[in-house]
Amino acid sequence: MGAHVVIDVENHHNFAWKETYVVDGQEREVVVHRKDATPAGAGVLGVIPGSMATPSFLVRSKGNPESLLSASHSAGRVMSRTKALQSFTWSAVKKQLAAAYVELLSAGLYEVPGVYKDIHDVMAAQQDLVEVLGQFSPRIVKMCPSGEKPKD
Repeated sequence: MGAHVVIDVENHHNFAWKETYVVDGQEREVVVHRKDATPAGAGVLGVIPGSMATPSFLVRSKGNPESLLSASHSAGRVMSRTKALQSFTWSAVKKQLAAAYVELLSAGLYEVPGVYKDIHDVMAAQQDLVEVLGQFSPRIVKMCPSGEKPKD
């Protein structure tokens, strides 16, 4: 494509790390499992995605120890995959995506925008965890194709 990397930002989630924290007044090495959370040590850059039709945010973490140096990995779901399959149709979703100027390459119906929390509410709730550096909107979306099992 002829592009060069300007900044490299990762968004780890569903991983466990050995980290050191003060527990009951003593410094201890513990294992922190971040299920749908992302590392947020002081100054760490991250991406917090919305949905296939809502913005994602480039953030710099504030290193809040009360959150175990963690922040939200994404907008987060408001319903299960099963409920999503019962609640949405591709015809309605495709209209929504067209209105948001999004080209969908592949995805399952259980990943459509309506299954996620409002990303703006999620970002407002973690102002003590991250500083927003930028916002960007999806234009092309490629997710696990319908009928395939997600790897998460």
